[in-house]
Amino acid sequence: MSYARITGTGSYLPEKVLTNKDMESMVDTTDQWIRERTGIAQRHVAAEGQTAVDLAEQASRRAMEAAGVAADDIDLIVFATSTPDKIFPSSACILQARLGAQGCPAFDIQAVCSGFVYALSTAEKFIRTGASRKVLVVGSEVFSKIVNWEDRGTCVLFGDGAGAVILEASEETGIISAKIHADGRYEDLLHVPCGISSNYEQVKAGNAFIEMKGNEVFKMAVNTLGRIVDETLAETGMDKSEIDWLVPHQANLRIISAAAKKLNLPMDQVVVTVDRHGNTSAASIPLALDVAVRDGRIQKNQVVMLEAFGGGFTWGSVLLRY
Repeated sequence: MSYARITGTGSYLPEKVLTNKDMESMVDTTDQWIRERTGIAQRHVAAEGQTAVDLAEQASRRAMEAAGVAADDIDLIVFATSTPDKIFPSSACILQARLGAQGCPAFDIQAVCSGFVYALSTAEKFIRTGASRKVLVVGSEVFSKIVNWEDRGTCVLFGDGAGAVILEASEETGIISAKIHADGRYEDLLHVPCGISSNYEQVKAGNAFIEMKGNEVFKMAVNTLGRIVDETLAETGMDKSEIDWLVPHQANLRIISAAAKKLNLPMDQVVVTVDRHGNTSAASIPLALDVAVRDGRIQKNQVVMLEAFGGGFTWGSVLLRY
């Protein structure tokens, strides 16, 4: 069996930037309050009519260029998003047409903030079994479309963006371990309480917004991410000291700091973009990974831990050699 190795990364952020000062004029909040509780200073927001696939196309093309991969080389597209362009077809299929990668399988994965970890784990299995050799894995979100801009507890947290990687079959070790989990008992702590077959009248009324019980989610995230670190290291037989970089889901600086402490990593070995991007859900890890690859922090053959926690609840980790 082949290993699955990342050979190219790419990302894209919408042009519009919404700072905490901007938020002060929209809801009852302050820059100090947001920074102290979340670490966020600004977030990017999609323009009117700009979709998850629009963002994903730009990120994907950059990842393909970095990997030296053409559209007709790609034999699988896995697209993680909670804010798809349409109910159907999948955003993966729409992206496939944009890129000109016709014929290969393409599908979406919905695991909210853990979406990219789920997608990467899925793509790795295709490569390890020999079903695929060059996979485009994307996380793209436009959470600004499902944020209630009058709810100060949630609207300050989220931003829009996209990140992508090319995952290729390789004789060199790439992904060392990929672990994903879910527990649906906690549905009501973080959700959008309506959809197509449930409470559709709220959707028609324009009330399809994120609802979150922040304190409960925070506690669950910190405890659960601690367990996934232990599980990953136990499975691989690796020591914390062997990890060069932590690239976590960018939800909250306090959660990120707790995850770093669990790994005994100083914060200068943790990739942090939440201050500039906010929480971009499934896009946050590939966005942060691309930033650190392109600025030279993450180097070839270094060991990187990706970890995420999201609505569902879903959570997971990917340990890889870059």
